[in-house]
Amino acid sequence: MSLKHLELFSQGAIDLIERADLSLRLGSGRALRVKFGMDPSSPDLHLGHCVQLFKLRALQRAGMQIVLIVGDSTAMVGDPSGRNKLRPQLTRAEVEANLETYISQVSKVLDMQRTEVHRNSEWFDKMRFEDVLQLASRMTVARMLERDTFQKRVGDNEPIGIHEFLYPLMQGWDSVMIRADVELGGSDQLFNLIVGRHLQEQTGQTPQVVLTLPLITGFDGRKMSKSYDNSIPLTDSAREMFHKVLRVEDKNVKQWLELLTEVEPAEIERLCAGDWRDAKDRLASEITGFFHGRQSLDDVREAPSMPWPDPTADRMPLANLIKQLGLSASTSDARRAVQQGAVTLDGTVATDPVFQVERARLPLLLQLGKRRAARILPPT
Repeated sequence: MSLKHLELFSQGAIDLIERADLSLRLGSGRALRVKFGMDPSSPDLHLGHCVQLFKLRALQRAGMQIVLIVGDSTAMVGDPSGRNKLRPQLTRAEVEANLETYISQVSKVLDMQRTEVHRNSEWFDKMRFEDVLQLASRMTVARMLERDTFQKRVGDNEPIGIHEFLYPLMQGWDSVMIRADVELGGSDQLFNLIVGRHLQEQTGQTPQVVLTLPLITGFDGRKMSKSYDNSIPLTDSAREMFHKVLRVEDKNVKQWLELLTEVEPAEIERLCAGDWRDAKDRLASEITGFFHGRQSLDDVREAPSMPWPDPTADRMPLANLIKQLGLSASTSDARRAVQQGAVTLDGTVATDPVFQVERARLPLLLQLGKRRAARILPPT
């Protein structure tokens, strides 16, 4: 393995612990085992997961062995990362239901024939109670409370379940069981990934290299999450995906281009130095084209682009907007269409005819039935 491989791992990383360790492992010439874990805590993956998946795709193309851990056991605990409150525990049935679409969604990014996949129930279901106690004895409460999420909850006098302390240990034990060389995760996973190093060292393994990548934000500035209703699911239609991506804030476009596309750095710089609308259009085209293909992207673009009909208005009732765009013969016809559930805004069904559509939300895809649609643009 070469310096090129070292830079591939390093590119875009927030944490790389330790770079010297990674260099030594790459020097062995073997394909490194790169671990990535995903908990099926909801049925759909979203673009936030793809920051890591696209990095794994690049590493897989470079000859690394990707090891995907499907956390069917850890999902029943719930990862407290980024959470300020006790997360409800899932049942095994709920986890199994969520698992149904996970692999098919991951296969949109990774070559699954070259990906090693494990459920962590393979080892956790075999543990006796004394084994769980032995695992729990490998870390102190003081060390666990070093985690910033737990510190905040203690400071806010919010409850922490004892079972939540098991989560970092379970994730770390996954690394022991699959003998990971590298574990990759979001920047909020740093504590958990370091626990993996700690447990491997305790059990006589060479500690894994820890690699964290940035988290992308949703439309409200928070970490992209389905529970925050600010995510773009991989199961979205091409039209929904394209127009949701167009809503990304200007300040985040460059990061999205860097983390979620294969656009060359020089081209990203050129796009971000120009009109943000052009940069967003390229971003939406790259992401939608990757997941849905060029033909679907062409179909999305068939919706005519129309300017906001009243440049002096900051907002407008939905039914009035539909009429002024010429998508209905009258405001009353538009009102009935909304009440019948025939109108969507960026793929979300609208039910209130007097809902105030804000100009600040543009660009926006308005769909009326199957045949009438408009891509509403800011006034020029």
